[in-house]
Parts: sequence; structure tokens; C-alpha cells
Amino acid sequence: MSETTAHVASVASTAAVSSPVGSPPSVSSASSGSAAAGAVSVRGRWARIALRGLQVLLALFFGLASALPKLIAHASAVESFDKIGWGSAGMYAIGGLELAGAVALLVPVLQSVAALGLSALMVGAFVVQVTVFDGQYAATPLILMVPLALIAWARRGHNTDLLRLVRRRG
Repeated sequence: MSETTAHVASVASTAAVSSPVGSPPSVSSASSGSAAAGAVSVRGRWARIALRGLQVLLALFFGLASALPKLIAHASAVESFDKIGWGSAGMYAIGGLELAGAVALLVPVLQSVAALGLSALMVGAFVVQVTVFDGQYAATPLILMVPLALIAWARRGHNTDLLRLVRRRG
């Protein structure tokens, strides 16, 4: 331990012992509180980065892997929607909704609403997978709903901003 550190530690312990009841927090409690706040802020920063990465990953999935085949009328998408009985109109509608949701996942004020909307699409996809395709890929929509629900909950604070923007326009 260096002399400087030892001096600060002795001053902090002296201040903690000599401060009367009801006085402002001592140096030691203030420094430990700021250290705890620093640890929380670092953890919060990494959580925000991870959540944002998850949003980008889901946006890429919904935009490229899910919406694009529907919007370019890939043979597999056409075949699936013909089997459902919705034809090309349903295919383009679902593809457009997925693309809109993917873009909205990247817009801060729309993130929570986009996650809720994509979750609703996944409920529909689950029902279709179970009823039409005998549950072959029914787990996929359920798996996608977990991170979407996390995003919707974590970004729920943006809903008040969106509501404020909508009221201002109306």
C-alpha cells in the first residue's frame, strides 16, 4: 500500500469515527457508494450493449431471413403460403409486416412496439405451424418470442415517448 493510499484510508476512517449521528455521510461511505454506483453503471452499460446487439441480430433475422424470401416470392415461401391458403397477397403482407418490424426494432422510439408486433406475428406463426404444418417448426416462433419479450419489456420506457409524439400529431 502506498503512502498516499494509507493516508486517504486513515483520513476516511477518522472521518467515519468522528462524524456525529445525523451528520452528512462520511468520506468512506461516499467512496464506497460511488464505487457501487460505478459497478452498476458498468454492468448497465454492458446490458444496454447486449440488448442493442440482440435487437440488431433480430432485425437482421426478420429483415433478411424471414421477410426477404416472402417479398421476392422465393419458391419455398410461395409453396408455404399456397399450402396455408393465403396465396401471394398473404405472403407479401406478412413479409411487409416483418420488414417493418425489423426496421422499427432499430428506431429507438419504436423498439418496444416493434417487439410486441413481431411477437404477435410469432403467435400467429406458431398457430399456423401447429395447425397446418403439424408442428414441424413450431418451436421457432416460441424461441423468437423470448428475446422479443425481453426487448419489449426493457424498452418499455420508449412507449411514453411514442405516445407523446402521437398525441402531439393528433
